[in-house]
Amino acid sequence: MNIHIPRGTEDLLPEQTKKWQVIEHTLKQLADRYHYHEIRTPMFERTELFQRGVGDTTDIVQKEMYTFQDRGGRSLTLRPEGTASVARSYVQHKMHGNAEQPTKLYYLGPMFRYERPQQGRTRQFTQFGIEAIGSADPAIDAEVIALAMDSYRDLGLRSLKLVLNSLGDQESREAHRQALVDHFKPHADELCADCQMRLEQNPLRLLDCKVDQDHPSMQDAPSILEYLNDYSSQYFEDVKKHLDYMGIDYVVDETLVRGLDYYTHTAFEIMSEAEGFGSITTLSGGGRYNGLIQDIGGPESSGIGFALSIERLIMALDAEGIDLQNDDELDCYVVTMGDEAKFAGSQLVYQLRQAGYKVDQDYLDKKMKAQFKAADRYAATYAVVIGESEMEQGVATIKRLADGEQKTVAIDQIANEIQQGM
Repeated sequence: MNIHIPRGTEDLLPEQTKKWQVIEHTLKQLADRYHYHEIRTPMFERTELFQRGVGDTTDIVQKEMYTFQDRGGRSLTLRPEGTASVARSYVQHKMHGNAEQPTKLYYLGPMFRYERPQQGRTRQFTQFGIEAIGSADPAIDAEVIALAMDSYRDLGLRSLKLVLNSLGDQESREAHRQALVDHFKPHADELCADCQMRLEQNPLRLLDCKVDQDHPSMQDAPSILEYLNDYSSQYFEDVKKHLDYMGIDYVVDETLVRGLDYYTHTAFEIMSEAEGFGSITTLSGGGRYNGLIQDIGGPESSGIGFALSIERLIMALDAEGIDLQNDDELDCYVVTMGDEAKFAGSQLVYQLRQAGYKVDQDYLDKKMKAQFKAADRYAATYAVVIGESEMEQGVATIKRLADGEQKTVAIDQIANEIQQGM
């Protein structure tokens, strides 16, 4: 019986991982430019972290988490997102005591959610995320948004749309919450079962429902922007002003909400407008979370972050026809003829690799012609030929494959010839 991978997961083969490596390298360089530092957290955490941090009423906690008991009877969960884990680490390691604030972190790794597999959505997926904790300055909101946009632009994407909203502070949210309850309660029987539950537990989530999005009550639902107090309204204006000064275009969408309970004030999403990308256009999202650190036992600390899916990023690259260039060419392919020459070939391959060159050789005892074909397939710049006669003289023939120019040199001079370009 053949054993296949679980549904909702995928193998990334070498021709795919090359693209992933380019993406990962680009994102890490970008994070370094913005002065963010890498953090790596466990792939599973205590279930309580996500219940308290992400929110009991969210779809993630109620429907999508991979939760299990270990042999000690403890409830553990494969991480469905990165922010709660980073926040837990921030509290546990007392990063709030660091002299330099905000604490600026990034992560890159697998997440796990039990959802219906579809294009661009898998049950194991990879997220790149940013968290800036320890500042309530609108300028850091704008910085995180700018970094999010650059995550796509640095890889060549141009058909992008940035959407902003404010969810306000606690006072503003409470006023808006009551307005939503009053608005939707007369229509409760017409809404889906999930929305009926959300009406009691988290009315803001009604605005994000895909089932009832065309219901008439959704079209004239109270806007959070109408309920922002003076502080929240000014905060949002300042975020937008920072973006204006940066020259970053955006659209304000008062219906935009995020699927996690910890968001306050700034919320944003980045969407692809590329033709053929698909009906679900959201590439990434994020926002401010001013109460999360306290909710998991830490001191009062403000934070903001975002996360993007590498899988959906690749879909956007494909939709815009962007073929990431990766250096998969060899500097040199060593061709050998005869048993003794093969030993000398192994020695030369090792020496060239120690000198920093990308080198390979034949391991199937192919004829010389077949070895040269392999050198062409690997797009090698040079081929070095060692035969029995060359062995006796301590020389080798180096050939530049682009134009066929070749010369015979001492074997110990091959690295110099490659360095000097023959």
